[in-house]
Amino acid sequence: MKPRVVIIGGGIIGLCTAWYCCRKGFEVWLLERFDQQRDGCSFGNAGMIVPSHFIPLAAPGMVALGLKWMWRPDSPFYIRPRWDRELIRWGLRFWRAANHRRIAQVAPLLRDLNLASRECFLELAALPGMDAGLVTKGILMLCQSEHGLAEEIKIAEQARALGLEAEVLDAAQVSRLNPGLSLNIHGAVLYPRDCHLVPERFMQGLQRLVQQAGVTCLWRAHVHSWAVSGARIRAVRLQNGREIAGDSFVLCAGVWSTELVRPLGLSLPMQAGKGYSLTLPAPAQHPQMGCICTEARVAVTPMNGSLRVGGTMELSGLDERVNPIRVQGIIRSFCRYFPAFAPSHFEGLQPWVGLRPCSPDGLPYLGRPRAWENLWVATGHAMMGLSLGPISGQILAQAIAGESPRRDLSLLAPDRYPST
Repeated sequence: MKPRVVIIGGGIIGLCTAWYCCRKGFEVWLLERFDQQRDGCSFGNAGMIVPSHFIPLAAPGMVALGLKWMWRPDSPFYIRPRWDRELIRWGLRFWRAANHRRIAQVAPLLRDLNLASRECFLELAALPGMDAGLVTKGILMLCQSEHGLAEEIKIAEQARALGLEAEVLDAAQVSRLNPGLSLNIHGAVLYPRDCHLVPERFMQGLQRLVQQAGVTCLWRAHVHSWAVSGARIRAVRLQNGREIAGDSFVLCAGVWSTELVRPLGLSLPMQAGKGYSLTLPAPAQHPQMGCICTEARVAVTPMNGSLRVGGTMELSGLDERVNPIRVQGIIRSFCRYFPAFAPSHFEGLQPWVGLRPCSPDGLPYLGRPRAWENLWVATGHAMMGLSLGPISGQILAQAIAGESPRRDLSLLAPDRYPST
């Protein structure tokens, strides 16, 4: 019999892990707490594949910005003021990680993982039946101010030092790349190797692929507890009492992973980083490539005739309610960069909301905890969940198959924060 891999979580990382485990010859079961028509964090995001994002969320200057912005409910990075012991501990760890020495350590790894994931996306997009609208024209970092462009140029210089292409453009050059598009900017940086796609179409196509490959998918399968024997997991128990046995287990349940591993003596500190998006079905103008409005932290993605506008990082717990103040902040910021648009264009649109799993140091948890012989973890990817989804799944499949890792992943160890 084939060894069975049980995957907990049906987002992009779970589906990618299922795909690559099938390719390795495993029997694969995928357990998803929501139903098949779910609309979680992997579906309504900006759809960006970003080798340019080699600086994690825990970056120098973010602590000061977070303290400044937390008193503005419509700011790009908002922490809802509240007494929460876990949030305070997460914040202290974030502060310790947000330094230049740490960035120098992690930047080459994030570059390599994102570039490898980009190659996976190209291979997946070429498979029969996979029509995800992948566009490989690059992504523009739009800057409204001279100061903003100067700051972005510094990042571009770091990117070049890491071997990534980065082109500094003035406003006229950006306009030539986007004919007919009105922009209120000082300049931009273009990262030619960045890409974008329609995430919900990618997810639908990937789900079809894994089911055709023989993966058993259980929907509304809410994992409740673990059945263990020594240092091995024997099975997971669902809320309905059913046990699912396996030889290897992969946990990629996003922000819900933290509570799931507590009974195993593991600590995966995370905060839910709430993000929003709105999709204009018939936009007034059409950008030719994905854009990020740098000062406002707003992403803009053309998606086969529609236009998705999204952003914000809101730390307010496991709360999926829409905060209209934050949605209006996104709309106002977008319209400042794209003056052909007005807030009235967004009237009647239903905002999408998703909870990104954010670790304190901005890095994913990826690998096997030392205490458990047959458990692997992949979560905590924050804003890079889509971008790093395929390579995360490929790495886990290789590890479960007993293959030696191709790169040092010790910085991503899932037990790097001790349990208390």
